Amino acid sequence: MMKIALPDSHGRLTDYALTGVPVEGARLGADATRTVFSAAHVVADPFTANDPTGTASVDWDATMAFRRHLIDHGLGIAEAMDTAQRGMGLDWPGALELITRTRTEFPEALVFNGAGTDHLDPAYARSLDDVRRAYLHQIEAIQMIGGRIILMASRALAKVAQSPDDYVRIYGEVLSACDQPVILHWLGEMFDPALKGYWGSAEFDDCLETTLAIIGQNVAKVDGIKISLLDKDKEIRMRRLLPDGVRMYTGDDFNYPELIEGDEQGFSHALLGIFDPLAPAAAYAVDELGKGNTAAFRATLDPTVPLARRIFRAPTRFYKTGVVFMAWLNGFQDHFIMLGGAQSARPLPDLVEIFKMADTCGLLRDPDLAVARMNRLLAVYGV
Repeated sequence: MMKIALPDSHGRLTDYALTGVPVEGARLGADATRTVFSAAHVVADPFTANDPTGTASVDWDATMAFRRHLIDHGLGIAEAMDTAQRGMGLDWPGALELITRTRTEFPEALVFNGAGTDHLDPAYARSLDDVRRAYLHQIEAIQMIGGRIILMASRALAKVAQSPDDYVRIYGEVLSACDQPVILHWLGEMFDPALKGYWGSAEFDDCLETTLAIIGQNVAKVDGIKISLLDKDKEIRMRRLLPDGVRMYTGDDFNYPELIEGDEQGFSHALLGIFDPLAPAAAYAVDELGKGNTAAFRATLDPTVPLARRIFRAPTRFYKTGVVFMAWLNGFQDHFIMLGGAQSARPLPDLVEIFKMADTCGLLRDPDLAVARMNRLLAVYGV
């Protein structure tokens, strides 16, 4: 039995025996019972001389190789989203290069791409017209290369909007410029504090009314909506109110198994950052669900929920550190370095717990490699 000495929060070492069996893999087919997207991280280039506040330096080969891994499991890719450190290290020019490379290398893959306003500094946003022009700039750039759109929430819109009607107006104008149905993205403030009060209110009921009005006025332009509020009851409530043909994509990294399974009144599809490290388990589970084997679906995904809750614990926006840490443990990149130095955003006790939880879930695909890399990390901390 493989063992590793792991420290507690006081530095005391205790032997930990690995028990996990790497999860069985699968490939989802085009006729899968749920549409499943993974928001995908980027791999930093650690050898450039850029400061953390400078232009992002991406290892494009490793970044594309990870996308190939997701596609090989039959997962769709939600490209250039917050999991890729969009707005937290990856700027709009870097995002457009990422979108372009993914589109070029995987032209037949199911890929939707984040379009927002992040090249417009909210401090310089003066009007709704500024926001509209910023959205249209990114939408045009993505559509010029044939890309599908995820309409991201806008920090600039949150700053200048005065009422829910302003959101209805801007989204209506922006959606009219989209050449194919888009996925809307309702990102809670736990993921981005700058989005507090988005949709023109701090009250969920008011926000729900506004988003449903936007969707109802633009049904032909909306494929679905992803909500990332970490509140299953709010998601289910909205899911039951969506117009026919508009999908709910769960963005709930705390409650995804039951939301994807659904109930007698419907289910959620998935667009999740946690499916970046969970890709093999997600593909296998949804494949089993499509075969009618709900028990295997839940037996595979339910044990991953404590791991997801650890990775996405508050401050939630730093979840990317856990995602990239697992990619490093599993050999998808050669280092644990992130854009902007974000590998330091979670403390060592968190990383130790993630390692142990990933083991028990069978998510360390090569335990020998994972142990070797964990020991290298511990040495950096003086262990």
